[in-house]
Amino acid sequence: MLNICALNGRLTADPELRHTNNDIAVTSFTLAVDRSYQRQGEDRQADFISIVCWRGTAEFAAKYFHKGQLVAVEGSIQTRKYTDRDGNKRKAFEIVASNVHFAEPKSKNESNSSQHNPDAQTGNDEDFVEIGSDDDLPF
Repeated sequence: MLNICALNGRLTADPELRHTNNDIAVTSFTLAVDRSYQRQGEDRQADFISIVCWRGTAEFAAKYFHKGQLVAVEGSIQTRKYTDRDGNKRKAFEIVASNVHFAEPKSKNESNSSQHNPDAQTGNDEDFVEIGSDDDLPF
């Protein structure tokens, strides 16, 4: 089975860090993701997708992400059923993030990390060199 999701969108609010009863960090936020098509004469539509991050990824997102920021998320789709306070049965659809990334140039006040995967080491931006436009590239 394959359950992989990649999204790029803007945060609708600042992520808030919470902890479970077992002291596991969890952060939830919503991404506004533009649809890939736009009907002529209409504004582009967006989908508002719920994201959940756990443990180190949750702490990273809560610390470095803020409302309006462009963010890329890798994860998997998860659904769950629950009963609301009024006794109505509901179904929730959300993305459980495995990695979260900055998706726009960072400001001087932001972290040097461009992504967060708690199992991987982060690189140093000084290791990368921008290649200028060259029409002689072989590809």
